[in-house]
Amino acid sequence: MAGSPVSIVSSAHLAAGSAPALSEAEYGLLLAGHAFNRWIIRCMAAAGQPGLSATDVLVLHTVHHRDRPKRLAEIGLVLGIEDQHLVVYAVRKLAGLGLVETARVGKESLVTATAAGQALCARYAEVREALLAETVAAGGPAAQSLSEAAAILRALAGAYDQAARAAVTL
Repeated sequence: MAGSPVSIVSSAHLAAGSAPALSEAEYGLLLAGHAFNRWIIRCMAAAGQPGLSATDVLVLHTVHHRDRPKRLAEIGLVLGIEDQHLVVYAVRKLAGLGLVETARVGKESLVTATAAGQALCARYAEVREALLAETVAAGGPAAQSLSEAAAILRALAGAYDQAARAAVTL
């Protein structure tokens, strides 16, 4: 049909159900997720720290956020990481590089960014601003559209989490 938008999906058998637009969104999430992971790894390398995984980068930024110590459970919660060992592994790797440090307070470990970790986050922010943020601000989606998309993504995350809980009961 001329003029009709073409649905772009990765699995036509899933788009044939009651929510074909959801399949389009899922394919967009897939592509965006992989692109985002590639970007944060390469941005961190450009900032001076190659060899980190996407999880490592996200954990470092989360630990540095608001410059206050974070519990391991808080880091996992903020990042939506269910498997706590992934957070523990990232923290150990970052600590080995001198980017974070841990301290025991009672039964919990608190993680803080070191001066080197804070400086690396600042360099990352500079690279991000120069290579991504300025480009998006100049010709990408408007700030309001990005905020609306973020709200949609958070709503979808909630729907997927609920569906995942329900799937466990089947």
